[in-house]
Amino acid sequence: MSMTAVLATLADLPRELILPPSSLFVLMLLGLLLRRRSPMAGRVVFYGAVAALFVLSTTAGARLFVAPLERLTAPLQAVHKTGAQAIVVLAAGRLRDAAEYGGRDIPDYIALGRLRYAARLQRETRLPVLVSGGNGAADDNAWSKADAMAAALREDFGVPVKWIEGQSRNTAENASFSAQVLRPEAVTRILLVTDAMHMPRARNAFQRAGLVVVAAPTLFFSHPPLGFSAFLPSAEGLRQSWYAIYELIGIAWYRWRYHAVGD
Repeated sequence: MSMTAVLATLADLPRELILPPSSLFVLMLLGLLLRRRSPMAGRVVFYGAVAALFVLSTTAGARLFVAPLERLTAPLQAVHKTGAQAIVVLAAGRLRDAAEYGGRDIPDYIALGRLRYAARLQRETRLPVLVSGGNGAADDNAWSKADAMAAALREDFGVPVKWIEGQSRNTAENASFSAQVLRPEAVTRILLVTDAMHMPRARNAFQRAGLVVVAAPTLFFSHPPLGFSAFLPSAEGLRQSWYAIYELIGIAWYRWRYHAVGD
């Protein structure tokens, strides 16, 4: 790994320490250290972090953060009346060295959910498709997330891809670089495909890049009714909590960032 990649990885550490479960483990450690000087305060911090970890590890607890985010968008209605000129699909994660695909990287299941919905929209509208997503500063792999998405759409869904934007490292760059690709094609109005929790931040970024956005969200997690298992800890509950809190922090950061520069 190059020095640039090492520095980029280290730059991500503060973000990971803010998000659960890392932040909660840090609080547990702090609680244990506090017990030497103030047993009561130490116990409050420690057991408070344990309780928070339990709640955030349930899908019912995750919904406290997921539902407010998903209420900021809505499923697309009247697909043929949007006036959109293109479909833009945003990358998520990927699975490395997939053996069943000859060792190629492939989209992870969140990205695959986005692609599945984009394929449906493309078949209904016949609009051209742009896929957007690079590798990030810590990854010098020439096969970008956008390349993996394009391959999945073409080979697995039978959907053509007109544009591949494989340089962006985050949502703001997704928007900026996609706009640079679409502007010479006179495309100004798009169907934007991403999951519902990501849509508020993504829509804002693409609007700032000068595009008219018709939101086409998928993967709503707050709609199904809660059963008994929703109140038990699970990896999925913690994943949803992590993602929702990440997006809420991202929205706050973008608002502060653009306000700070007077935009």
